[in-house]
Amino acid sequence: MPRGKRRAPEIGDNMDGQSKRARTSYITIATQQSSRRHIRAEDGFSQKRCLAWFHEYTTPDEPDTLGPDGMEKFCEDIGVEPENIVMLVLAYKMGATQMGFFSQQEWLKGLTDLECDSTAKMVVKLDYLRSILNDPNSFKSIYRYAYDFAKDSDQRSMDILTAKAMLQLLLGKHWTLYPQFAQFLEQSKYKVINKDQWCNILEFSRTICIDLSNYDIDGAWPVMLDEFVEWLRLQRGLVVGSSGSS
Repeated sequence: MPRGKRRAPEIGDNMDGQSKRARTSYITIATQQSSRRHIRAEDGFSQKRCLAWFHEYTTPDEPDTLGPDGMEKFCEDIGVEPENIVMLVLAYKMGATQMGFFSQQEWLKGLTDLECDSTAKMVVKLDYLRSILNDPNSFKSIYRYAYDFAKDSDQRSMDILTAKAMLQLLLGKHWTLYPQFAQFLEQSKYKVINKDQWCNILEFSRTICIDLSNYDIDGAWPVMLDEFVEWLRLQRGLVVGSSGSS
């Protein structure tokens, strides 16, 4: 079907069209310039603005501490769950000493380094914080930091429930044997995990093959991991002297 012929524009029509396009272009340019001015004004880090942002999450009774209620609101504002691993990385950057709390000093330390003084800037930084975990040395530092951060400050060891939750957060997606290790802990006698065990679990996850073929029972591994290997081999029917090997 042939297209209909376009009506030739009259002089008035043409002028109106040009006028509308000019106004539209002006509005677009003005909006872009205003937006750029806004971004430039917000670009530089402001400690005053950072502190004001901190106090949005504190209470008059404890103005220097962001507690659990404030943490929940903060997480909601930046669009992450409190249990998200990115919050652990953020706490690490702040040097926070207690899970669920940020002091004013910790807040300023971490966010000055990140150059964040607003929700919008924090949201932009989330991908960067997650990317830190991709570096093996940084991951190891965060993993070790997590032990003292998550355990009760008045206890030398981490209770097993907290340990399992933190191991799930840190290793659950990356260590193939984690489901079996979690099952081992579930049925074991262990009620706490000490720091030596904690650190060796990471090394085990990084160096020991899934078939356990390179595990040296006479190595310097903690007894917990010797017991895990023995338990897992039993589960797999690989223990020497089992009925299947005769």
